[in-house]
Amino acid sequence: MLKAVILIGGPQKGTRFRPLSFEVPKPLFPVAGVPMIQHHIEACAQVPGMQEILLIGFYQPDEPLTQFLETAQQEFNLPIRYLQEFAPLGTGGGLYHFRDQILAGGPEAFFVLNADVCSDFPLNAMLDAHRCQRHPFLLLGTTANRTQSLNYGCIVENPQTHEVLHYVEKPSTFISDIINCGIYLFSPEALKPLRDVFQRNQQDRQLEDSPGLWPGAGTIRLEQDVFSALAGQGQIYVYLTDGIWSQIKSAGSALYASRLYLGRYEFTHPERLAKHTPGGPQIRGPLFCF
Repeated sequence: MLKAVILIGGPQKGTRFRPLSFEVPKPLFPVAGVPMIQHHIEACAQVPGMQEILLIGFYQPDEPLTQFLETAQQEFNLPIRYLQEFAPLGTGGGLYHFRDQILAGGPEAFFVLNADVCSDFPLNAMLDAHRCQRHPFLLLGTTANRTQSLNYGCIVENPQTHEVLHYVEKPSTFISDIINCGIYLFSPEALKPLRDVFQRNQQDRQLEDSPGLWPGAGTIRLEQDVFSALAGQGQIYVYLTDGIWSQIKSAGSALYASRLYLGRYEFTHPERLAKHTPGGPQIRGPLFCF
């Protein structure tokens, strides 16, 4: 049994989408004709054994999000639930906070996908790799040139075993041309290091003589607090893909992501493409203004 978690962030993120994100929450922003996270849900629904998809974020569960979830559940015949964080908890804090919900039912493993990425989502291939060699963390990686790599998490791998030996988030100098795609497959054991980070945050706060539970202890950054710390310890591995991938951090990058998805629609969703058929959508040429 498998589950998937999609990290959708919150309104304090995605500021580069403004003013468009004032009208539509970034996870529902249309990319290639459908809401951004529908591409993620479609990919997860195609994995055999997928039992539930969880969305974690800090958005208010307003009408557009609620309506999207209801429609998606009916379309994909899967439970899809939204779990709202009590505060922005980073890329790992929500996973730890909702660990009981994620582990309910005893999943063999669970995917974790950042909402703001475009990909062909080779989830089945990642699952096959995980089952051949089980480890707590499997990261999806791709290659970038030296300049581009500085904008992402960089991975140094053992080329024979694909173990992650070194991980640096947005390095100031060139580390590696292998970058983190923000798509993961975790074993249930992966939540233990998140617990260790949470407890360490609590202890650090107590040393500062601050009474009570510190809300900031719940903030966990997967990349810096977990991947960087555990690299080289035989717990994190990378699966390299040569498929499509890009980040979606702005409206401009959403256009590029739409181009990538549309390039695949001929094979994956031909019904979404306009056709020259009587009574159907018409493909129009460019409009020129003089």
